[in-house]
Amino acid sequence: MTVAHTSEGLSTGRSVSFDKLSLGKAAKPGASGEIDIDAELARFEAEARADLGLDQPTEQYVEHVARDFQAKDRAHTTILVSGLTMAHDYFVQGALSGLGYNIRAMDVADYDALRYGKEFGNRGQCNPTYFTVGNLVKHLSQLRDGGMSTEEIIKSHVFLTAGACGPCRFGMYVTEYRKALRDAGFDGFRVLLFQQQGGLKQATGEEEGLKFDQPFFLGLIKALFIGDALNAISYRVRPYELVAGATDHALAESKRHIHDALKDQTSIVVAMWKVRREFSKVKVDKLRVRPKVGIIGEFWAMTTEGDGNYKMPKFLQEEGAEVDVQLVTAWIIFMIWENMRDTQHRMTLRQDDDARKGLEGKEPTGKVWKLRGAEVAVRGLFQGWANMMGLHGYHLPDMFEVADVAKDFYNNDLRGGEAHMEVGKLILNVVKSKVNMTLSVKPFGCMPSSGVSDGVQSAITELYPEAIFLPIETTGDGAVNVQSRVQMMLFKAKAHAQREMDRALERYGMTEEEVRQTLERFPILGHPLMKAPHRNASTAADTVELVGMVRHPLRALKIAAERRKSQLTLRKGRHVHATAAAAA
Repeated sequence: MTVAHTSEGLSTGRSVSFDKLSLGKAAKPGASGEIDIDAELARFEAEARADLGLDQPTEQYVEHVARDFQAKDRAHTTILVSGLTMAHDYFVQGALSGLGYNIRAMDVADYDALRYGKEFGNRGQCNPTYFTVGNLVKHLSQLRDGGMSTEEIIKSHVFLTAGACGPCRFGMYVTEYRKALRDAGFDGFRVLLFQQQGGLKQATGEEEGLKFDQPFFLGLIKALFIGDALNAISYRVRPYELVAGATDHALAESKRHIHDALKDQTSIVVAMWKVRREFSKVKVDKLRVRPKVGIIGEFWAMTTEGDGNYKMPKFLQEEGAEVDVQLVTAWIIFMIWENMRDTQHRMTLRQDDDARKGLEGKEPTGKVWKLRGAEVAVRGLFQGWANMMGLHGYHLPDMFEVADVAKDFYNNDLRGGEAHMEVGKLILNVVKSKVNMTLSVKPFGCMPSSGVSDGVQSAITELYPEAIFLPIETTGDGAVNVQSRVQMMLFKAKAHAQREMDRALERYGMTEEEVRQTLERFPILGHPLMKAPHRNASTAADTVELVGMVRHPLRALKIAAERRKSQLTLRKGRHVHATAAAAA
């Protein structure tokens, strides 16, 4: 586009003087009195970009790794770990320290970590992304603020985290770590990515810096299984302690015993017996009516103990509830079940299954039996260690049963997040009276979990109207609103637990005072680690049933027979309704 120059102004009718029109340093009319405005605009843009330094070539997400994490670097390299519960991270620190690694477990992610994550992360990420990514950036920033140079931090630290693929942002965590670390000034910081399925590799390098041998994996197994059992014991005992803080003291001492045994590579059996002794000292009153609340949902949101889920387990306990948490061991069993199911489905396709990890030329039956053996080994190790520490009567979920009860509502072959487990857990919580209330915790916008909790579970609660179910979403703010909703639903759970207690007393014709007299006469019945046979959701009602079996054994046998008959009739009726609902 050209514009003619006249003494009055521009030929467009706008009286604009060339003295006031300054598109570029050489904006002068040509010999014909015309100016090429497009050319002047382009020249002005080029000059402005040069002045601002925007004319330099740029590349996004380019990794500048000075070196890989190698064996020779172990002595002066600190491996940072985080992401599970405080007990798990602490035990991983102890286990890997015992193998000669410098390990440091970072603090649990808090609101400051969320702020770092939102400042340096991409928009539109889910809550766990911001908290976990921000927690690493926060820790490194604190090291830098403490006087350590950025170069020294990058040179002497690596981060170990988990990764996976699927219909979830979890598969993009590594990219988020890279982006946030770069923007925060830690470009080149090394991240070791532990794939849930497929081994372990360096996300910022090719060579592996850890020695993956039997001691390494056995140390991790000990850390995970013992961490699970210890958490379960503390959640089981704390609601009934007579002296406030006694359980926390026993937990702290127990963590120290286990950590030191893992680090010093001394007898873990002795350490677990010390754990048993610590919790045996806690004086409890198990006739306190406490509704049991099962927490399910997205893995990180239901596992973390910090601000990422509004410290929900602690809040529930302060509100007078007993918390039933999901264990990492159950997730391991679920992954074994996934592999077993996939293998069985691919067995008939083995002639065409020539992928890198396919079954062509292999004996698939052998793989299935190996997976079954792995499940038996996992269950055996966990149950053995759990019983040794005092976690009696705890049963890991039967993944085949969970899949079976959920299959009519959620396809067992759909993967991502907890998949069909959320549905199956809610149904079994109601049918088997496992808890008084089920709480589903998930991040806002969590794709796999939101569709389940906000969609499929509505059909489950219609089929099982006695279910007390509440789905909540975490965003990093709005804690008061979420806690208020939990309190309202918890009121129903408390009433349900009280009715269980009253019915148990009525069935055996006892008063609460008579039950207390029996507990005083037989202290073992009220021992903090004593687990009454499961009959009801709440511990108080089960304790009454236990005393009733001691005081009235014949009546207990009659009640058990009537209960089995009633449950069988109820399950048959519900199966018919469930089949009809799924077909509709």
